[in-house]
Amino acid sequence: MRSPFQEPSNHTPKPPRAILSSIKAFPPNRDTLGGTAYFIVRNEGNILIDSPAWDKNNRDFLESNGGVRWLFISHRGAIGKSAEIQKTFGCEILVQEQEAYLLPESKVTAFTDKFTIDSVSQAIWTPGHSPGSSCFYHNSEGGILFSGRHLVPNRQAEPVPLRTSKTFHWHRQIKSIKLLLENFTPQTLKYICPGANTGFLRGERLIDNAYTSLANLDLAELLTAKSVL
Repeated sequence: MRSPFQEPSNHTPKPPRAILSSIKAFPPNRDTLGGTAYFIVRNEGNILIDSPAWDKNNRDFLESNGGVRWLFISHRGAIGKSAEIQKTFGCEILVQEQEAYLLPESKVTAFTDKFTIDSVSQAIWTPGHSPGSSCFYHNSEGGILFSGRHLVPNRQAEPVPLRTSKTFHWHRQIKSIKLLLENFTPQTLKYICPGANTGFLRGERLIDNAYTSLANLDLAELLTAKSVL
């Protein structure tokens, strides 16, 4: 009988990739429609951003790097095998309250507008893509925003909101971008690590000059954007 973590013999899993000194990016996860999960390694307890593919390769990687203290879920489409991850590591699942009901078998820490883990790390509610869509801010290396599917790169590797047929509320999503611009500056927001479309980054796995890129968006024009999918 095949182990639940055993991969097909013709498949060689790719290891997580270092993108900054303390941050790793996992390969896209089929369970979350190609979503990209991230791992922040810290002395205060490691933070997993969204669910990576739950295979032996990723489980062993997480174990060898000190396990998981917090699992942050950026939106309902990124839940993946979070229940299994929690059972393995005993981590706390942090999720916005409007997505929390989708994890009935898990013990979750639900938040409303913001949740501060410590002086360095904070979850921020950015509704629009889904009711509880949220970003995670890590105040390191100039400021890093893990944007889930609230902001994803376009073909020019620029961060943009993406309106699809499943977008919960487009105007609220644009308003959420305004909130980020009001809360950060070019000095506090240098990078965006998107939760999807990372292939458009051409191997970089992050977006540099993040605040300036967001400030250059024409939000009034975006309000009239039509669904692309």
